[in-house]
Amino acid sequence: MRSANITRNTLETKINVSLGLDGTGKAKFDTGVPFLEHMLDQIARHGLLDIDVSAKGDLQIDAHHTVEDIGITLGQAFTKAVGDKKGIRRYGHAYVPLDEALSRVVLDISGRPGLVFNVDFVRSNVGEFEVDLIREFFQGFVNHALVTLHIDNLAGDNAHHQAETIFKAFGRALRLALEFDPRMVGVMPSTKGSL
Repeated sequence: MRSANITRNTLETKINVSLGLDGTGKAKFDTGVPFLEHMLDQIARHGLLDIDVSAKGDLQIDAHHTVEDIGITLGQAFTKAVGDKKGIRRYGHAYVPLDEALSRVVLDISGRPGLVFNVDFVRSNVGEFEVDLIREFFQGFVNHALVTLHIDNLAGDNAHHQAETIFKAFGRALRLALEFDPRMVGVMPSTKGSL
């Protein structure tokens, strides 16, 4: 199994992430940020990834450092777990609806970090969670997972639904990109010979 365990300790947060790319969607979270845990569960369930995240952050200030650093640490675990990338499909995409909301996620396990985030949330918070932090999570992830990620929310009147479609689509796109292509066994999916 492709897996990794990464610990990141700073003056602002202490994060531990265990990630299994060939999992069954098992998820365990202890972050102090319930809405983020709900979104991470979408990644696990729809991506068939096993994810365990524990975090202690400076939540007395706000959730920014915790959310961003979880994205960073998950990205580091992803890079370690994915290995040499030989034989994977490399590209993944998904459209996911939830009632009135619809999001599209397209990604490339390219070795190059890049985020295009086209989301206009209809309100600034879902409960206590500031939706601006969703971009921070994904920026932290792509910077350390070394993936190119395009996120587009195409419709939505409810910020919770908008966010949930994004995370579900991200899980589905990851699942597709990480699959092994039986016609590419042992082959690097790049004309450069490396990713």
